[in-house]
This record gives sequence, C-alpha cells and structure tokens, in this order.
Amino acid sequence: MRFSIKSLGWILTVVFIAVPASGCEGANEPFAEGDSDSDSDTDSDSDTDTDTDSDSDSDSDSDSDGDTDPYQDPNADDDGDGYTPNEGDCNDDDPNVNPDAIEVIVDEPYEDGGMPEPADEDCDGEIDNPPGPCDDGIALDDCDPMHGAKVIELCKTASADGTDWGVVSAAYVRADGAAMTTPSPQIGVQQAFGTNVLPMDGYNLLALSSGNARTPGQADACGSLSCYGTGAGTAPPGFPQDTPSCSGSTDINDDVALEVTLRAPSNAVGFSFKFRFYSFEYPEWVCTSFNDQFIALVDPPPVGSINGNISFDSMTNPVSVNIAYFEVCSGCPLGTADLAGTGFDTWDDAGATAWLQSTAPIEGGEEFTIRFAIWDTGDQAWDSTVLIDDFEWIATGGTPAVTTDPIIVE
Repeated sequence: MRFSIKSLGWILTVVFIAVPASGCEGANEPFAEGDSDSDSDTDSDSDTDTDTDSDSDSDSDSDSDGDTDPYQDPNADDDGDGYTPNEGDCNDDDPNVNPDAIEVIVDEPYEDGGMPEPADEDCDGEIDNPPGPCDDGIALDDCDPMHGAKVIELCKTASADGTDWGVVSAAYVRADGAAMTTPSPQIGVQQAFGTNVLPMDGYNLLALSSGNARTPGQADACGSLSCYGTGAGTAPPGFPQDTPSCSGSTDINDDVALEVTLRAPSNAVGFSFKFRFYSFEYPEWVCTSFNDQFIALVDPPPVGSINGNISFDSMTNPVSVNIAYFEVCSGCPLGTADLAGTGFDTWDDAGATAWLQSTAPIEGGEEFTIRFAIWDTGDQAWDSTVLIDDFEWIATGGTPAVTTDPIIVE
C-alpha cells in the first residue's frame, strides 16, 4: 500500500567526353568536370567551348565540378568515403554517395525556394527509395530484441564484417545495462495504444512499462494502477535526475530497457525518434520523490546530452510527470482522448505527454549505443509506460542539436 509514502550536377563547362556516371515470445539475445586542355582545334572560343571538333586530346585535367572524370582511376577512392568506383561508388566526387550511405528523400526546398536535385545516395540504381516497414506480424508478447528494434523502424542489420550500417546488436536489459533474464509483460508490441493512439510509422509501436505494457482486455493487462515487475534496480550514473526544486528518491524499481548498438550510415549527421510518456503519477505526485522517469541514454554521449540522456525539455527537466510537455489529462490542453482505452483512463486518473521527438548528432559511420529505459522511482506503485516509434537517420547536412520537442500529428 502506498498511503502517504508516495505521493537528422555536374556542370559540364567543356564537353569532349563526359561519362556521368507473462511471458514473451522470441529470444532475448544481446546482440565531372570540364577539360582545361589547350587543344589545337580551330574554334574561336576561349576554351569555354561548345565546339564539335574531333580533336583527341590526352590531357590530365584537374576538375572540381562534380561529374565523373573519364580518366578517373576506377580503383582510387577520390572522395575519401571508403569506396572506389569498382567497389560500387556511383559518384566518386561526392563522399555522401556510396553503397554505405542512406537514401535522402528530397521533400523540402532550399532557402531560395528551389528544390534540390534528387540523387541515388546509396548507389542501388534507384532514386528516393527508402525501405518500407519491417514490423508486420510481430506479436504483442514478442520479446526478441531484434524484433523490438524493427518495431521502432530500425530495419537494417549491419553486416558481420563491420563495414556497413545498421543494427549491430539488440537486447532487453535493466536500466543500468545489466542482463534481463526473465521474459516480462513490461515489454509490449502494440498495434495501437488504446483507442486513438496509432503508430507514427510502420505497423506497431513499442511499449515499455514500469508495470505491464498492456491495455484493458489484453493478456497480462495489469487491471490496476500498480503492477510489480523486475523489482529493485540500479540506476545509471547520474540518475534518477532531479527536476530543479523537486528533489527525488535515488531508488529505482521495475526498470526495463531496450538497448540497441547501431552503426550510422556514412552520410548521417544525426538521428531522431518519437515517444510518448504516460503515468498514473499525474497529477497527485508531481514534484515529489516518487516520479517515474524515461531516458534515452546514448554512448558515447553527444554534446548537449545530460549524462548521456537526450530526452528532456527546454528547462532540462527529465521525462516524468514534471516535464513541460505533460498535456494530456483532464483539464489539460489536449484533453483526455489519447487516454481512452489505455487503462490510464480506467484504473485511476492519469496523464500523458503528446508525441515528442528527440534528436541528436552523430558522425557518419560511427558505432554507438542507445538505451531506452523506464523505471519507477522510490517504490513500485503508480506505474508509467513509454511508447517509442519512428527512429530516423538524419542525412541532410548540418549538425543537429540535442533537442526534445512536441510534434504535430496530422
């Protein structure tokens, strides 16, 4: 009983030769250019020519304009991206184009209003062909961590030789990364969460809970505001994170996490994912020692993270009932519609965030780990659930900042 204890063209200037070239299913295993030659033709132009003479020069021009040099060594990696033309690089003048890159969808104009020219960044012979969903047919109680990665749109598995991008390994673990040996209803693959909350991409979304990741009527549904799971846990260093002026407990319980090790595409500059946080803690236990938390812990930590965590609001409040984006509840800006059918509208009063998106920078080709973790702080009561979906690589240039912001669902 709780009582008061808890409350991201080539320009042909000269043309002679141009070549454009309570249990879970599944295993839980960690797991060109223009010539600059001085030919002897009789044309009157100053070698910005459009002549049709048939001279046969053998100059070794030094181009910088981006088309494929007809004299380029097919075994040389001219753009330094790790691939030669003979190894599949379809544009060896652009380091963002090679078989280890991810396709960039052209859907936004430049600042001047012009649209970028679509390109085949991954050299598969097709332009703007992103992969489709990969999470169809995964069961509610599936606890295969590689399937969990697919649910959040991490579809591609990295090769065993370590040369290309994708998921290197995945595991369901405790908050500190320790092995989670017992299959648990704290993990759920949901086709929808309640009546009104649908996946942001694909067929499913991933639910992790400090109670049971189930809705009323599903097998292993909690039936109450409190269900017990993994028990006492160990928080990662620096956590639980206190909200300014709201000191919290240092003990955590019923912690569960999906940990994925990823290798970024060669042209990636960052990544993002979407999530929502639901809690029975709201509103009674705001700014108390019992606030449950969700973190997205990245290793190595990106610049701008808090102890590696990239999910927090503009005031650095951790994701809990104290976050500024708690907008779904009775009397809240977004009302209660997104609580319907979730159990958070039935077993007690509760609240939730809107869909939020966390973004962080990454180096192309870098290998890193993300641990999506949730826990109950201070005791095992008044459970919370996080929904995670729509992981995306950012490959549009620049350096994304670490941010978490509400998104508009159309």
